[in-house]
Amino acid sequence: MDLSFLIELLGEPGAAAAGGLAVGLVFGVAAQQSRFCLRAATVEFGRGILGPQPFSPAIIGPRISVWLLTFGTAMVWTQALQAFGIMDLREARMLAVPGSISGAIVGGLMFGAGMVLARGCSGRMLVLAATGNLRALLSGLVFAVAAQMSQRGILSPLRAEIAGWWTTGGSNIDLTAWLGIGHRGGLMLGILAAAAALYFAWRNAVGLRVLVMASGVGFAIPLAWLFTYTLAQQSFTPMPIEGITFSGPSAATLMFFLQPHEANFAIGLVPGAFLGAFLAAALTGELELQGFEGGASMRRYLFGAALMGMGGMLAGGCAIGAGVTGSSAFALTAWIALTGMWVGAVLTDALLDRPAALAAPAH
Repeated sequence: MDLSFLIELLGEPGAAAAGGLAVGLVFGVAAQQSRFCLRAATVEFGRGILGPQPFSPAIIGPRISVWLLTFGTAMVWTQALQAFGIMDLREARMLAVPGSISGAIVGGLMFGAGMVLARGCSGRMLVLAATGNLRALLSGLVFAVAAQMSQRGILSPLRAEIAGWWTTGGSNIDLTAWLGIGHRGGLMLGILAAAAALYFAWRNAVGLRVLVMASGVGFAIPLAWLFTYTLAQQSFTPMPIEGITFSGPSAATLMFFLQPHEANFAIGLVPGAFLGAFLAAALTGELELQGFEGGASMRRYLFGAALMGMGGMLAGGCAIGAGVTGSSAFALTAWIALTGMWVGAVLTDALLDRPAALAAPAH
């Protein structure tokens, strides 16, 4: 991939932002059409294992199938590109800097609880906001503010304290190297995950269009890795190797619009995802204004969004950033954070939402 023309036309910061915009468009269209959502998958799983037939095969429903296909697709392409020497993620921040195990645990649990309270992760809120969901729009703004406060604001000392309790040392741990399986082993695990997803999707009669779009969400992950890796190789000034995440970029985009500064990949990513989701919803007639259902609902959504903002910065990424992007690179703390998100979401749903669902009269 030769990016010299793009660099000459827009400059290195502009090229990075343009790449972020393009990747965001792919993500936004695919995420809106596939209904990809970690919160929905965790709730489906939790209610399955706590249902009348616990741990039956039926707990792997359509939402988990979609999530697993996205997860597997991202892993396949990310590991394949490294296995065949097309890119090298060892210098990516997610792997090159020390990882926080304590941050991944605490942040993952916080994020999981928050996304159940807000009824969607940060990426899902961005997609929903683009379709006219005002609950998601306001919750997304609260998420971005909480993330910024945790990164550089009043909550940053607390974040740093928790993150420092237990770290990986000089750099994060690449599980493909630590386990001795290499990138080809990671590729095989990704193929197994994708194959399992397709099997469960077939059992749940998930449509072909949804499967294609779920794969599109997964494909956007290595697309971001490959673009930023190539840009870093071809730039005259140091450029970071980045993946898709919405914790730091949401905060950065908010600050960019408040106080414009030099553009980068993250500045293009968030507007790109918003625009992609908007266009997809507009073309399929799915734009619809929606608001809060009352004061209690509003408090719940906004508290959940704030939990996700802090949790995402602690965990090293959101449900997309740590849960799919970091996991596709086999970063240890990303896998820990993802586990924490599942646990936090299942427990929160079991304590707050499932009892109400069981008490509701059948129709």
